[in-house]
Amino acid sequence: MKLDQISKHQTKLPSDPLNFLQLERETPDKRASEARRIDFKEIYQTDLGYQSANQAARCLDCGNPYCEWKCPLHNYIPNWLDYVANEKYQQAAELMYETNPLPEICGRVCPQDRLCEQACTLNTGFGAVTIGAIEKNITDRAIANKWRPTVPELTKNAKKVAIIGAGPAGLACADQLARHGVKAVVFDKYPEIGGLLTFGIPGFKLEKDVIRKRRVFLQDIGVEFRLNTDVGKDIKFEQIRQEFDDVFLAMGTYTSVIADLPGMNSKGVYKALDYLVGNINQLEKFNMTEFPEINLKGKKVVVLGGGDTAMDCVRTAIRQNAKKVTCVYRRDEHSMPGSKTEVNNAKEEGVEFKFCLTPASIEQQSDSDLIQSVVFSKMQEQTDQETGVKSFLVSEQQSIIECDAVIIAFGFKASPQEWFTTAGIELNSHGLVKNSDGKSSEDGGSLRTSAENIYAGGDMVRGADLVVTAVAEGVKAAQEIVAKYTSC
Repeated sequence: MKLDQISKHQTKLPSDPLNFLQLERETPDKRASEARRIDFKEIYQTDLGYQSANQAARCLDCGNPYCEWKCPLHNYIPNWLDYVANEKYQQAAELMYETNPLPEICGRVCPQDRLCEQACTLNTGFGAVTIGAIEKNITDRAIANKWRPTVPELTKNAKKVAIIGAGPAGLACADQLARHGVKAVVFDKYPEIGGLLTFGIPGFKLEKDVIRKRRVFLQDIGVEFRLNTDVGKDIKFEQIRQEFDDVFLAMGTYTSVIADLPGMNSKGVYKALDYLVGNINQLEKFNMTEFPEINLKGKKVVVLGGGDTAMDCVRTAIRQNAKKVTCVYRRDEHSMPGSKTEVNNAKEEGVEFKFCLTPASIEQQSDSDLIQSVVFSKMQEQTDQETGVKSFLVSEQQSIIECDAVIIAFGFKASPQEWFTTAGIELNSHGLVKNSDGKSSEDGGSLRTSAENIYAGGDMVRGADLVVTAVAEGVKAAQEIVAKYTSC
């Protein structure tokens, strides 16, 4: 099948700037909640015949494209939408890859409802263009047809860059280096690439075969992976510095944020990451002994938190056939930091939500250290009359939710390594890596650290953030490194 082949079920709209009036926003079909809650397959249709040409034709091609500027990668969104509207999928893929090394992943896990689609001009009443679904459709076509970019031949004296961490920042950096003829070698302690893309995000959002195809893609363009290799244990960092011209650190944030609650040591209290990785480890048969499966079948589960990780946990518990799953957030629903789309998906699958409750203690059964319930303090909403800003204050009222298991999903913080000090890598007060000039990447700051020839980006510099921002910093790091080589 050619990349530009269109589905027989799709009838292309004529070129008309008023197409958005003729055709409503249409997202890919979701599998019925009854069917999807029993497995970990992606919930959206993966058929390449999605009505992408018609949906792309709804784009207004704004003179100042807000969608493009809202995207951390500043993807050329209107341009590749125009290619798709004219059934030029090959050109769309090539243009997409100019700015985004991982489009099939961003199309699946980016919160488009908070980024590009939120900024779409049509979002003011007509329904935003389905940018995420089209992005996924374009790149799935490209990968299915084994499309690869043109990569320069490596010279005898080609520079070599070590990348520590095979998550989105590391993969993005490796991709960009390889496309500029630089040898990229990626080290990771896990048995597969992807970082939290593989081990943290459940399959119903991102099937692991997508990551495996990306690995083949990267190896085809010259990227080398050294997996099951824990830097600092299996290989000394100094050895890497001696072998490579430069190093890019992309190690993420893997330390869970834990509240100081009475009863936290009760049996049945789990960290979100341990729970998610343990489930994926079991499903994918990675045989990582440090992450045993935590099966909550038949349990009454309470998940504390309101971000995307909390949504991953509640939807995983549903698929494990938990008896009841309740997500509790300390503010109102509008204030939840996670994707609204993911919240709606969780509701469809049977998750119950409770708002304006903050945990006060975890109560144990009287005759054991097993969980019996969680006691919550009710939060009282207040609005400043002058500014209109809402705040939530702890009240004396309490609420109790009975449960057998509690998952803490309060986010992640820095995980600095012991060898950072000896390598001369400076950290800030939060344990995040400091860049050499103290500026953020958005403000034009460098991703070089305080140590010579060592760069860092993604969550370990920014703190826990979106996949797309990590990808953007991986791209920027590669650009800095390549620019240094070409100026020599």
